[in-house]
Amino acid sequence: MSFLSRIMVLKSQAHFSAGVYNRFGGPSPAGLAIEGSRKKKSGQAKSRVGLLILGFMGVYVVIGGRLVEYAMKDQEVVSSILPPDRLMASRPDILDRNGEVLATDIRTVSLFAEPNKIVDADEAVEKLATVLPELDVRDTYKKLSVKTSHFAWLRRQLTPKQQSQILALGIPGIGFRPEKRRFYPGGSTAAHILGYVNIDNRGVAGMEKYIDDQGLADLASVGMTSDQPLEPVRLSIDLRVQNIVRDAVVNAVNNFQSKGAGAAVIDVHTGEVLAMASAPDFDPNDPQEGAKEGWLNRMTNGTFEMGSTFKTFSLAMALDTGKVKMTDTFDASKSIYIGGFTIHDFHGQRRWLTVPEIFQYSSNIGTARVIDIVGIDAQKDYLTKFGLLTKMQTELPEVKMPSQPRVWKKINSITISFGHGVSTTALQTGVAAAALVNGGKLIEPTFLPRSREQADEIATQVIKKTTSDEIRYLLDFNGYKGSGRVARVPGFAVGSKTGTADKVVNGRYSATLNFNSFIAAFPINDPKYAVITFCDEPKTGEKQYGGTISAGTAGPIAREIISRAAPILGIEPKFGEGGSALLVSY
Repeated sequence: MSFLSRIMVLKSQAHFSAGVYNRFGGPSPAGLAIEGSRKKKSGQAKSRVGLLILGFMGVYVVIGGRLVEYAMKDQEVVSSILPPDRLMASRPDILDRNGEVLATDIRTVSLFAEPNKIVDADEAVEKLATVLPELDVRDTYKKLSVKTSHFAWLRRQLTPKQQSQILALGIPGIGFRPEKRRFYPGGSTAAHILGYVNIDNRGVAGMEKYIDDQGLADLASVGMTSDQPLEPVRLSIDLRVQNIVRDAVVNAVNNFQSKGAGAAVIDVHTGEVLAMASAPDFDPNDPQEGAKEGWLNRMTNGTFEMGSTFKTFSLAMALDTGKVKMTDTFDASKSIYIGGFTIHDFHGQRRWLTVPEIFQYSSNIGTARVIDIVGIDAQKDYLTKFGLLTKMQTELPEVKMPSQPRVWKKINSITISFGHGVSTTALQTGVAAAALVNGGKLIEPTFLPRSREQADEIATQVIKKTTSDEIRYLLDFNGYKGSGRVARVPGFAVGSKTGTADKVVNGRYSATLNFNSFIAAFPINDPKYAVITFCDEPKTGEKQYGGTISAGTAGPIAREIISRAAPILGIEPKFGEGGSALLVSY
């Protein structure tokens, strides 16, 4: 390198370091200034990043706090926010055994207001009243006048027409919220079986409550339901037969001027309830209309003394123990006096009676003689096995516990043998009757489909098959020659037993008020179905069959049901001797 080149390089280096170091090798004042500037800028950058991070954190804290606040407040306070899916959560459709819809969901809307956004509460109320005439004006004005309120329900479940008319009013601060409403196409047809739901579409009674109790209500409470359709719930009910049964009991209330009536049709081999109705009833679409009398399901949630239908069970236990035979005779010539009470017969024959005659003439005296041989302990055990002293197990929530004497004395045993002293539900009486004719198997009733194989797995043998055959003979005998003739339907062999019980009024048996029951099975030679009917406090009845007693009231209900339902259920009528049809050519 030349000398000149060396000078230029040194000059360059000297120029580069001139602002940083002095001639003694230390930093110059200018260098210190540059270094301080760099540190200052770096510190400012860090501060800005820190402030930015703090700002974002503050925003997220506010959002989180508001979410917590909303979560802890009532739904009404925050419901102006878009509704979550669970507000539109579906209930499963309910179908009958043939797939007919018994209950389903329909989309609807509910009207709400945000009072803090209402400009003129008076004007808003006046406009709403033009579309909703039944609107409580004073209460609505009170809601809309609270300017600190962010939400208030005004009307739940509007019709599409009402929604359209309210939208046309153009009221600020008024909105609609999508919801679902339960709809029952059959109205009152199966009211006590289906039950109903509340304004929030939650099951309150019947199978609707049963469905919620199986887990639907728990899922809904934690928001795990959605608006997607659920698998339908199929019932054992046959809507065709249900319509017939409901018609029959409503007609009975009207025609016999009775306090109430009820009936059920049961498959004797599966325990399936094909139809059940209680009147008065209600419309599940508007359950409040029937709140006074219609809500009570008299078939399962009312207990009654079932009268002479209990003689069927008394004779069954007597025959099953082997202590009594069909050919035995018993003295029914005189009344029985015991414990200050007189036991007498309504259709007294005043002679010795065979077991079939005791059943045919519904002899209280003869039944008392029979049950005396059976004994109190055995009687109580058999009635327990028949399910008549314990609470019935089935899907319906509305089931009442039967009542019985605290201490069974001889007088209790005698009166219970012919249906006084024990109160039980009509449905479980029908279930016990089914056990007497199906070969002796007690099968708990169900409102859900059940196969015969499934029924056999849970069935309990309560009497011998031979005893069941003898009871079928007695029912058939009574259907031809006794009080059961009222329900004899041409072509269909119906075996039956009447029961007329005096009602207890103010602790005493009334001489004018009856509770009438009737049990039947058909075709009695090979029973498929059992029918239980009752008529509570009838004021009139079919005179040719005894007026207000069972043969004139509860019996005709069974006759109407069997005559209309048997062909639908596939029971072929048989005429002529031996059941062979007599064909005549013209």
